[in-house]
Amino acid sequence: MKKTYYLYHIPGKKIGVTCNLKNRVEKIQGYSEGEYNVLYETDDIDDISEKEIEYQKKLGYKVDRTLYKNLNFKSNKIKMKINSTEQTSTFPVSLLGLKDYLDLHVGLSWTTHLGKFKLTEEAIRWICNNAHKSQYTDDRCYIYNKAFYEAFISEGLLDTTEQLKAPTMRDIFPLIRQWADERGIYDEGDEKTQYIKLMEEAGELAQALLKQNKAEATDAIGDMVVVLTNLATFIGADIEDCITDAYNVIKNRKGKMNNGTFVKEL
Repeated sequence: MKKTYYLYHIPGKKIGVTCNLKNRVEKIQGYSEGEYNVLYETDDIDDISEKEIEYQKKLGYKVDRTLYKNLNFKSNKIKMKINSTEQTSTFPVSLLGLKDYLDLHVGLSWTTHLGKFKLTEEAIRWICNNAHKSQYTDDRCYIYNKAFYEAFISEGLLDTTEQLKAPTMRDIFPLIRQWADERGIYDEGDEKTQYIKLMEEAGELAQALLKQNKAEATDAIGDMVVVLTNLATFIGADIEDCITDAYNVIKNRKGKMNNGTFVKEL
């Protein structure tokens, strides 16, 4: 099945390309329907790559240095690791390619001794204006953590105390979707691959139950929840709504146990 590519426009902000508008533009970047529009769609990656540049020039936006088709989502997203020390946060990319690379990873977060930092659009602008070339290699650049912290604390954009808390169940599903997006799952996968993955995880759970291995069973159940979260996204649903709808169906259900299975009343 061919993938559909969308050229989207957030007025006054950017022109971009994605295969998943709901996740990339709404969940990751935080815009609602009506705050952006689709300018063009096609299943031809060469065509959409050229159109992105064409519209960026036409509407006066910064033009991407790298064509969309040349972005290696799988390898780029996996390699996006920010090295944080007490003084600095170092990015695995040159100053020249920093903006394009950070734009590809909106939503990524990393922990410093000052708190958890996150790549929002405001943060990316600050980083690009304040990054320094590494003295060791041209392929790295860095920012000073304290300067970043002070800039965003003063503007009320970073609550390090709250962000350092462990994620709640309310937070965990958005974090799973962010993780999947950063690794190209929504760009390169589909519902069929996720279903196959779900069956693989179910097989691992079966083995763990047969061995009565609680640790392996727990791990397999968690993996299945991650896969189900992504599968829901692919069909245009949220896992939170799937769970809520299911609970609303069963909460008043009556029945009895029969040979270890709950059988509902008809």
